[in-house]
Amino acid sequence: MKILSKQPKSSSMTYEEEEEMQHDISKLRDQVQQVSLAQKAIESKMDGLRKDVEAKMDGLKKGVEAKMYCLNKGVEAKV
Repeated sequence: MKILSKQPKSSSMTYEEEEEMQHDISKLRDQVQQVSLAQKAIESKMDGLRKDVEAKMDGLKKGVEAKMYCLNKGVEAKV
């Protein structure tokens, strides 16, 4: 059994079929590019949201620490 690694020189595709295939390939490339751009936009947005959440969490942590400090000072003053 012999396996051919190349297509035969005489193509069985018509000119119209080849053009249609090239058009389909072009459409697929465009779709891949759109998906890639959408993915990059989503990743960028997710990164921005992550940074916003981290900043808010830091703010909440500092607020809780400040309240705890005040409560400790109040308890120490009463004791």
